[in-house]
Amino acid sequence: MLNSMRTIQNSMIGKVGMALIFLLIIVGLSFFGFADLFRTSTANWVARVGSHDVPIDTYRRSYQVAMQQLEQRLRRPVTNQQARQFGLDQQVLSRLVTDAMLDNEADTLGLAISEAQIGRAVVEDSTFAGANGQFDRARFASLLQNNGLTEQAFLREQRGTYLRQELVDAVAGGVNVPKAAIEALHRLQSETRSLDMITLTPALAGDIAAPDPAVLQSYYDAHKARFAAPEFRNLVVLGTSPAGVAKPDAVTDDEMRRFYDADPDKSFGQPEKRAVQQAVFPTDADAQAAADAIKAGKSWAEATAGKAQDLGTVSKASIFDKPVTDAAFGLPADGTSGPVKGTFGTVLVHVSSIAPGTMKPFADVAPDIRSRIATAPARTRDALRDLHDKIEDQRASGKTLTEAAAAVGLSARTIPAIDATGHDPAGKAVMLPAQDELLKAAFASDTGVDNDVIQSRTGDQVWFEVAGIEPAHQRPFNDVKPQVEAAWHTDEAAKRLSAKADDLVKALNGGQTPEQVSTSLNNAAITHVGDLKRAGAEGVSTEVARAAFDTRVGSAGSVAGPDGSRILFKVLDSVVPALDADDPQTAQLEGHYRDLFANDLLAAYLSRLESGMSIKINPTAIGNASGGEG
Repeated sequence: MLNSMRTIQNSMIGKVGMALIFLLIIVGLSFFGFADLFRTSTANWVARVGSHDVPIDTYRRSYQVAMQQLEQRLRRPVTNQQARQFGLDQQVLSRLVTDAMLDNEADTLGLAISEAQIGRAVVEDSTFAGANGQFDRARFASLLQNNGLTEQAFLREQRGTYLRQELVDAVAGGVNVPKAAIEALHRLQSETRSLDMITLTPALAGDIAAPDPAVLQSYYDAHKARFAAPEFRNLVVLGTSPAGVAKPDAVTDDEMRRFYDADPDKSFGQPEKRAVQQAVFPTDADAQAAADAIKAGKSWAEATAGKAQDLGTVSKASIFDKPVTDAAFGLPADGTSGPVKGTFGTVLVHVSSIAPGTMKPFADVAPDIRSRIATAPARTRDALRDLHDKIEDQRASGKTLTEAAAAVGLSARTIPAIDATGHDPAGKAVMLPAQDELLKAAFASDTGVDNDVIQSRTGDQVWFEVAGIEPAHQRPFNDVKPQVEAAWHTDEAAKRLSAKADDLVKALNGGQTPEQVSTSLNNAAITHVGDLKRAGAEGVSTEVARAAFDTRVGSAGSVAGPDGSRILFKVLDSVVPALDADDPQTAQLEGHYRDLFANDLLAAYLSRLESGMSIKINPTAIGNASGGEG
């Protein structure tokens, strides 16, 4: 909510892609000795940018808001360790450093904004509007309180926001888009091509005789890396998961029914939706008078002129005001309620139409609902934490992972040999909990190392030990001779097929038609593709599409295809629709180009500011504020 209170989120900075700017700041700082700027300190700032400090409280509040937003996107709790894996701490720091750089520049330029201008901007901000669309003082105070801000602190923050916006608008606002650029973008996006394609199968390479031993030996010597044995590791793994500690039998029928009715991710079908309007009245008497007028024959629009608000076509779960929800979903189509005591005052509710829901029967989805409730973070968090602490206590006492697992009633799993890609020596995939994170950590560790527990993005906890390491080594020729011969045969077939494709391309470019080439290939099938765009089309790989647009109209080409095949093609024609200045897509193109250009301007501006500014980072304060180590 705090970010929605910042008007800058709807400004040029928001539109041109702050992620790119964050990257610029991080990369830019590395060029100027970012590591040297870190200082261990107990100061109350996380960054010192020129004459401006980024206070710990500001960083902590921004970090907490970012954490909440991340948890909402992932729909599960996120630990500080996981947040750092996402790079959340650096993203927050980068944004605040960017703000401080702009604040410094605003001071240097002597920019200022009056109290009256700030007040007017806040009053006009829709974030603080009540049900009547006007500034609501109580809502304003409530939002500030919920976000830990005093009115003075918020207005001070907004002053900086508005001044930064002035700078950004001066640098990147009002960019004019050259017509030539729009025409080029239009061609890139709208051009279509048609072509004929013929698939050349590996069989067309002809019979390939077995190679002489000397040829195989030479091939092996030239491609030794392809036949080397990778490093394998012997791992002991113990994993816990929400499903492992869940108690499905503890889920009540009432909980399941409520979950079904809410259907948070719409996996059980579409709920009933209604087109709902409401009108807020100053007093109960005014609401009753309007209700009486409707009963007497006035239309909803007439009786509620200037007060009606369209809530849209919504489901029951979409209306947060329960009295309004109950009234709306208790009315027939084209029905109007009597006065209802809503959160924002006395309202009348009108339902203009009803779209019936289509839901799977509760009995059919009950087992899935029970499992989902039982494994929800809110129900498994304590059990997982308790199990984590017990395992860590056992490990701290000196027990091996296998012994620690047995002590808490679990079994550790031993993987005798696995490579960094997750395969055993026979090439068979080995399934592991938190596979990517575990493999990365295991191959960065060593034998005898006490490794940190891995917290996966799905809520799993994984402990591991490296019990042994078999280093990578070169396999002798005689041990891999069958693989060497198979690889040589595949490469030889591809080489011959490519040479044949080159001859056919020359034939097409020399005047032969695709039909004539097809006849020479025992009537190989010709596939015609029309309206092909650069992004590709169904049945056309991106490689073919890219090659087709790199080839002149009327000319032929070929690219490697799937399963050792080769795709031969001839470009027949190209069509570029005329650029229509009134087409909404043209306006979209202009907006896209304007944003890209503005982003480049702003990135260059920030880079210049950073190059002439003293920046110090306080990792200790950052660690304290984000719940991690500095």
